[in-house]
Amino acid sequence: MGRDGGRDGARGGAARRAGRLAMLPLGAAGRSVAGWGRRALGADADALALDALARNADQLFAVLGELKGGAMKLGQTLAVFETMMPAEVAGPYREALTRLQTTAEPMPAATVHRVLAEQLGSGWRSRFTAFDDEAAGAASLGQVHRAVWGNGLEVAVKVQYPGAVAALRSDLAVLRRTGWLLERFLPGLDARALLAEIAERTDAELDYRREADHQRAHAAALAGDPEVRVPAVVASAPRVLVSEWLDGVPLSHGSGRPAADEAERAERDRVAGALVELLFSSPARVGLLHADPHPGNVLVLSDGRVGLVDFGAVAELPDGVPAVLGRLLRMLADDDPGVTTAAREAGFLTGDTGAEDIAAWVGGMADPLRDEVFHFTEPWMRRQGLRILRPGGAAYRGTGRSLDLPAQWMSLLRVTGGWMSVLARLDVTVPVRGCAQAWVAGFADPVTDSPAVPR
Repeated sequence: MGRDGGRDGARGGAARRAGRLAMLPLGAAGRSVAGWGRRALGADADALALDALARNADQLFAVLGELKGGAMKLGQTLAVFETMMPAEVAGPYREALTRLQTTAEPMPAATVHRVLAEQLGSGWRSRFTAFDDEAAGAASLGQVHRAVWGNGLEVAVKVQYPGAVAALRSDLAVLRRTGWLLERFLPGLDARALLAEIAERTDAELDYRREADHQRAHAAALAGDPEVRVPAVVASAPRVLVSEWLDGVPLSHGSGRPAADEAERAERDRVAGALVELLFSSPARVGLLHADPHPGNVLVLSDGRVGLVDFGAVAELPDGVPAVLGRLLRMLADDDPGVTTAAREAGFLTGDTGAEDIAAWVGGMADPLRDEVFHFTEPWMRRQGLRILRPGGAAYRGTGRSLDLPAQWMSLLRVTGGWMSVLARLDVTVPVRGCAQAWVAGFADPVTDSPAVPR
């Protein structure tokens, strides 16, 4: 089915894909039983875990390969876990995610023109002095074209795929039914919560007018910042977004490869430091946090500034990071044994979970906050993954579920973990603690009590 299939075609295609997927879980169940048998015979548990991880990855990507747009949304989210994979699995995992995120077929020019006419009016061409019919980039919901606005400004025109709404929601429904496979692949993952968050976030991303509002808010709040640039919004409609074109090198170009020399390392550290300060300061300055942790959304501009693009996914924090959360992070970073009592008194903890369990679940999130500077590396991030991917790691999922944080705060923690994964792939050293002290309410406060927070 092409992109032009419409709502009924999208639903029919999703139903056919769901039928083909129905038989897939049987294979994973059989492999799981075989693994238990081999373990009973004395096979090495770690070797079995890695073998099962690789086999479950094959099946997971067989499922995702049938889903197109939904797979790309999930793939973007799962990319966070890449640096947490054991070395034996990280390579194939990375290749599979790359395939998922680069297989979208471009819309024909006639389809692009029709969407532009529907969204910007039949005279849409008169708004531009030039428009490139060949897409400059593709995403899960649409594609981007380079153009020149009537006033001579170079712009990026994001056009949503026809039928994207119905197809994507159908795909996400299939993913929710196969969520158990995600948990088998990533044992410490709460797949139900993750997929619910993706679905909620995707609903917000489907309306480009809302994305335009988020982008305008960032551009206004960060105007004049010497380290950061956000492209201006030129025009918007429900399925078309026109914004200033930024020329720059995506941060992904340096991701995963070592710095060539000290000068390149210093430049990476500088750019990473600007990104970290932007992420820590955004809730306080904008009331929003960019929630799509992908290095392709960060550009290094010719003047050295960091360009931030794609504001479809954001976490809304109108009052900034809550002070009580900042105080708890400070207690975790300082290994304060009172963190359990503080979390329970604030209403964030149920059951018998203790300080060690909380620290284990939060994992390396507190590590960068312990010292004045922190070196993000893939081996460090991989060590965090070992806690949940090795046998017994699934126990930490119970700790995560006993943390009764509001949904938007859980989203904040997941997004933070995602950006940490990006930094780990860049292999950078950043003064994270200073950024937290400057911008996160409560982090620099002495912890003298733990007032309950209104729910």
